[in-house]
Amino acid sequence: MGSLNRLYPVFADLDGRVVRIVGGGTVAERKVRMLLDSGARVRVGAPDLTPALRTWARAGRLIHDPGLFDEAWLDGAWLVIAATGDAAVNAQVKALADRRRIFANVVDDPAHSSFQVPAVVDRSPILVAISSGGAAPVLARRLRERLEALFDHALGDLGRLAHRYRSAIREAHPAPGPRREFYDWLFDGPVLAYLREGDGARAEHALREGLRAPRIPPGRVFTLIDVGHSDPAGLTLGGLRALNEADLVVHAASLGEDLLGLARRDADRHRLAGAALRDAASLAEALDRLDGRHRRIAVLAAGPVLAAGGLAAAARRLGEGDTVCRVIPQVASSFHG
Repeated sequence: MGSLNRLYPVFADLDGRVVRIVGGGTVAERKVRMLLDSGARVRVGAPDLTPALRTWARAGRLIHDPGLFDEAWLDGAWLVIAATGDAAVNAQVKALADRRRIFANVVDDPAHSSFQVPAVVDRSPILVAISSGGAAPVLARRLRERLEALFDHALGDLGRLAHRYRSAIREAHPAPGPRREFYDWLFDGPVLAYLREGDGARAEHALREGLRAPRIPPGRVFTLIDVGHSDPAGLTLGGLRALNEADLVVHAASLGEDLLGLARRDADRHRLAGAALRDAASLAEALDRLDGRHRRIAVLAAGPVLAAGGLAAAARRLGEGDTVCRVIPQVASSFHG
């Protein structure tokens, strides 16, 4: 396979299916770890195993076939991964797999692999896979690192909750249009916000209440971000996420484009007057008067309101009904220079 061939993206259901690993070193161990999480029946062929692989074998999580590579090891396999560190053995594994029409991956050799293992952002059951087609694997890993910062761990809980209530959602909204609107509310509204706060019970209660409502009133989500440092480097990952998700960015007039430019390009902006940042009550009142068209609102706050827990107090005033508020502090005083 040419290193720049266009690959067909696919997610494989390996639950209960045999996957053969040839090699028992640290690279093989990394591959086995994810395969076990996928429910695959892993068989590892190698003269010796790493301590972790031996532990999994003793626990019955995989089967160890000791010795040198034998073509019979391919019997019954759906996928094969060659991770021996010996180019000649890896080539033999790939050639024999091709004859049997078994997809094979030769670790760190995309040109001689019939499938590749992508860089993965894991928010199970949500998986995001990134591949460069073997052209630039380091770039794919860098992209994965950036995406890790954007996709918080609450997405996994949200996916599991949506799966659990899938039948109930279809029953409550049999028509595709209303059902799509419900899912928009589910994924963009208070349910995700509660999950981010670690409050699964409140998130599930909000979902059930939403199912009972004849129409879903899309609640507003305010994220109040402390940017008293005025330095983009002082933003937490949570703050960056909020700016990427917001359809409205409300900001102190003193903030520059180096900070505002981190928001979504299509997000609307609203500049706060100095009086609105005087104290918690003034900020809450100014935010409550905003146009109701916007659902996800990031507030970049600076000035006197930051003193003595002003953002938390403003959030308490706003967080009523179906409005959700959260506060994101600045990272550390070291960003002040």
